[in-house]
This record gives sequence, C-alpha cells and structure tokens, in this order.
Amino acid sequence: MRLLHLPFPSSPTFLPTKFPLQIHLFHNPQTLHNLRFPSPHSTTLISFAAALTSPCRATLAGGNGCNQSFDEDLSRLLVLLPDEMRKRIQEHPDLRHLVEIVMDLGRRPFARFPSGDFVLADRSITVEDIQHAASQVGDFAADNRAGICHTLHRISAIRNRKGEIIGLTCRVGRAVSGSANLLRDLVKDGGSLLLIGPPGVGKTTIIREIARMLADDFKKRVMIVDTSNEIGGDGDVPHPGIGSARRLQVPNSDMQHKVLIEAVENHMPQVIIIDEIGTKLEALAASTIAQRGIQLVASAHGVTIENLIMNPSLNILVGGVQSVTLGDEEANRRGVKKTILERKGPSTFTCGAEIISKIEMRVHCSLERTVDALLAGRYPYYEVRKMDSKKSTEEILSTQKHSLDDNVGAYDDEIIYDPISNSRSSDIFNARTQGNLLESLEPKVGFHLFVYGITEMSILQATKQLEMEETIVLTDNISKADAVLGLHSKLKNNSQIQTLARSYDIPIYVTKKNALIQITKAIQALINDHFQAARVFDAKAQVSLSEKTDALEEARLAIEHEVISTGKAVQLLSRPPQILSAQIKLIEGYKLKWEKIGQEPNISIRVLPDHLESRNKSPTEEDEETMNIFDGLSSTGEAIVSENGVTRLPLLPD
Repeated sequence: MRLLHLPFPSSPTFLPTKFPLQIHLFHNPQTLHNLRFPSPHSTTLISFAAALTSPCRATLAGGNGCNQSFDEDLSRLLVLLPDEMRKRIQEHPDLRHLVEIVMDLGRRPFARFPSGDFVLADRSITVEDIQHAASQVGDFAADNRAGICHTLHRISAIRNRKGEIIGLTCRVGRAVSGSANLLRDLVKDGGSLLLIGPPGVGKTTIIREIARMLADDFKKRVMIVDTSNEIGGDGDVPHPGIGSARRLQVPNSDMQHKVLIEAVENHMPQVIIIDEIGTKLEALAASTIAQRGIQLVASAHGVTIENLIMNPSLNILVGGVQSVTLGDEEANRRGVKKTILERKGPSTFTCGAEIISKIEMRVHCSLERTVDALLAGRYPYYEVRKMDSKKSTEEILSTQKHSLDDNVGAYDDEIIYDPISNSRSSDIFNARTQGNLLESLEPKVGFHLFVYGITEMSILQATKQLEMEETIVLTDNISKADAVLGLHSKLKNNSQIQTLARSYDIPIYVTKKNALIQITKAIQALINDHFQAARVFDAKAQVSLSEKTDALEEARLAIEHEVISTGKAVQLLSRPPQILSAQIKLIEGYKLKWEKIGQEPNISIRVLPDHLESRNKSPTEEDEETMNIFDGLSSTGEAIVSENGVTRLPLLPD
C-alpha cells in the first residue's frame, strides 16, 4: 500500500493515482466522505470541506489490502489510550515491537516490550479510562474477548463479580509474512500439521500465514474456524493477512466442535484451520474431520509432544494411549514389563512441530512414529529448524536420532547416585564442581549418556546451557553408555535397567524431581566425575612399570640396609602419588612407621625406625594384603614372601 502523507492541514495537494483515494484521520480512523475523489488515470485536486487539525494519511484503495500498513493497525490500538499515555508510548524507540498494553483499575498502566515493561503514566487507571477503551472496540463475547474492526488486535477483559470491566489486556496482532516458511514443505503435499507451544511463541501468527500460503500459493479451498477472531481479526470482513482463505466465526467457544463439523458439511473445504484445540469434544471433532480426508492445521497449548500424550483430553490428537498386557513370551522377547502403553489408533495429524521460539522449532515429520517411540521409552526422529531473523532464510540445523524418554525436568539441589544400583553411595553436588568442569579432559569421542524418565528436550536444553552439545551423545544402547541418568520415581521401578547397569559397571545418577536446573546440575556432576576418573586413570597409565619397580626397590634397600641395620630414618626420593602409595604399603609390610615430607608435587616419604603396633592379623590375611601391594607389577617377577613374613621384590638386573 502506497502511503501519501498530506504535509499541511487544509492545503490542496495534487495526488496522481490510478485508484480512488480514501483519506483517514491518523488518530480517529474514519473515511471522510466530503472529498472530491479523482477519476481513474487522472490527476485531480483534493480539497477538504473543513480545516483538519489531526495528521492524516491518504491510502490507495482498490487493491486487495494485503499490504495494509502495520503502523496504521497499531495506531488503531493506541486510540484506546488517553492522550497523555498515547503520546508517551509513541515516543518509545521500540514501538513497532510492542507486545501488549495492560490497564487495571487503580493501578498504573504499562506496556510490555521484549526488552521489558514500560510504564505509561504515573497516575492510576480510572473507571473513565476503562470505559473509554471498551467503547472503542467490538462487543465482548462470553470468553471476554473483543477486537478492533479490520485488525488482528485482541482485547481481553477482566470483570468483577458484578460483571463490570475492571481491567483490559490489549494484545497486538501481527500478520508476519514468511513466518511459516520453516513448515512449508510439511503442508504443501496435504499433510496435517499440529503446532505445539506455550503462549506467546507465535502459534497464531504461524497458523495465519499457513492459511494464506495454502489459499494463495497452493490454490486450495481453505476454511478457518476462528473461535476468538484471532486468526482473521474482528469484524465481518476478515483481515487481508489470511489471503483468500474463508473464515467461519464461532458464536460461542463451547460450540467450536459443532462449527468444525458444519464447515466440512456445508462448505467443501480442502483444508481446515483451527486455533487452540483445548477440549475433548474439539479433539474428537478434529479426529472426525481427519478421517474424512481433509487436511488439518491446528495448534494446542503445551511444551512438547509428551504433554499431549499425558493429557487425557487431547491425547486423541496423537492417536490416544491405551494399556496393553503382554504374554510372558512377548514380554521377554521385548525385554519389557507385561503391562505397557501403546498408541490406541491412527494419529489425527501427520506431523507436528514443537515451537521453541519465534525463529526455532523442532519438527516431527511422522507424528505416529514419534508417539510410538516415546511410549516405548525411546527418543524419536526429529529435526531442529531455525530461521535467520536477518536474512529470513530457512535452515535445517540438525536431524538427530535417539531413543528413550518419559517426563520433563526437575528442581532440587541434590544430585545422587542411585543407591539401588550399588554403583556408588549418595553424593551431593556443590559449587566446587563447576570450576572442575572447565579443567576436565576433553574426550576423544562423545560422552555417551543413557537417559530414562527425562525428556530429550530437557537434556538438550541442559547441554546447551553447559555448551556441551558436541560432548554428550545420547544413546539407546546401555552397554555403550558411560553413565545412566534417570528420574528416581521412574528408575526405581525398572529393575531391568538397574541390572544391566550393574552388569556393565555403569554408574547411575538420578534426580528426585523434574526441572531444567536439576538436570543441568546432574549432567555437570556426572561429567565432572567421569573425566576426573579419566584423569586419574591416565595419570596411573603414565607411571611406567620400571619407575614403579625402581621406587619399590629403593624403599626395600633403604629399609633393610639403613633403617633396620642402623636404626636411622631414611628419606626416599620424591615420587608421583601412585608410587608413594605403593611405597607406603611396602613400608607398612615391614611393620615400620613413615611420614610425608614436602608439598605437592614434590612429596617424598621418610621411613622411621619405629615399629607399628601389632594388629593381630592371621597369616592368611597378611599374605593376601601383602600380595595386593604388588598386584599388577610385572609378569617377570612376583612378590616373594620370606619365612619371617617380610615381603621382598626380585633383585633388579645389573
């Protein structure tokens, strides 16, 4: 739409055009009928019958209206505010990114921006302010929602017990071209699409753009069932943002399921667009429509597919869930319990998208496979798609394949090793481990983590916060895992995983509750422990056999030729901690005392001529203890126990 600003009030201006003109007041949108409109293909003088004191703009009429200015739509919303508040918000540098305006009786009004809240006035909202704003919008329906004619804005009311309006939430509606490009390939071939996401991530905006895309780009018969007039805007004429798609308004939100069936029976659509399926009746109606071969595009509140599976009212959208009892042979073959959960029937939707943000989403190209995998405790196939907000281009970042899942995150400060697994005892995560993580050894290959009872999204978010996406690799093969992380309430009932973890000597970590911060701490703790153990193992491996043999021979000669013979203390050479431990065991084998000299890394042992007190051990225990001292030394020389019980090493070659 070409905007023609009239620079001077009451001044005649020449406006060349091929279309009739409409002049609108900026602050009070209404068509002025006392104008002399130009004829097509002419240059005509436009004159005003009276002087105008408000800024006005001229817009070309006669097009399809798809390019209606967002500034004009926003100005219609700002009309609801008193003059001083409107002037204040118009001065905000981020005005075009306004999210909503909140006005509550007796409180200061404020506007919400992505950057934070902005107070519009120092005074409180009065009854007159509420009444003025309510009079500028359409009638409020039973769901306390109204709109502004020919816009996508939504006005929601808060009423007192008498039914009087005492608060308003004025939410800005936008038609964003290209917002559905990430999902274009999913709907162009007739696949039904389910959008899942929390409030405010842009589900309605994407659905509106999909409706326009299917109607205008793919030339399909699209029918929108618009319960709250959010998709097509308020008024009898829908907003141009939906293109040539048709819109069915719903008199009452409780009748949405009936209007869905009516749309199919009366208007022969190829595509049905639904916003916010929230009840069991609406879910059943959507399932009925899908069985008639009609493409569905709908949204539902939730964070992940798992939320729908666990929702008894909406799980029919993904095929429903039923409990199945298996025979003994089948349960043993599958390696599961006899009672399991399975998908009850075909999914209403072909594919699904979990909206993470306005530019990122997780796409499940086969919703049935996703549900089957989740119910079986495996990770499903999925794609993470992001859009470059600057270039507005689509990019599929990754396609990942995993298995196993169940619930969502935890919140508790305690990370424990599962005591059931007998791998380790309780352990408390504390702040000291945070610094150790940065010093951990970088793995040559990824750290393989087997997860049970925690959602994949929670694990991905935790690894993203820790910047360990390349380090941690989720696996569905417990034999290849470096650790097991599970939800305590789920894992304690699965003896099979516990047994497998014990058999493969894999440590089990559990979280008591579900929250992202808890899972993040658990992953950080287990990674720290793993690489700390790897560091110790590598340090042990670096100690050569000859170095250890030399150190023990040094201690033996010092004890026999100096300490025992002359009764003098002897200080040995400084050695690594692993060798010092072997020397100490050797000294104690001679029933002598010792002490450490120096500080790390230059610690040495001083052998004292004082004898240790007798511990009354049996000869068998002494022999076993002595043999353990030299375990793994060499295949060429074994520990020799003399008649007096003194352990000796074989003499070194010349």
